[in-house]
Amino acid sequence: MFSHFFIDRPIFAGVIAIVIMLLGGFAMTGLPIERYPDI
Repeated sequence: MFSHFFIDRPIFAGVIAIVIMLLGGFAMTGLPIERYPDI
């Protein structure tokens, strides 16, 4: 039933996906540089 809600509203599902990606991008820029692994 939860998936049926998003199947009926694909634009709403897309907006939620974009918001999650933006929040992840903001969280990634907030990490201190020393937390990244050595390359």
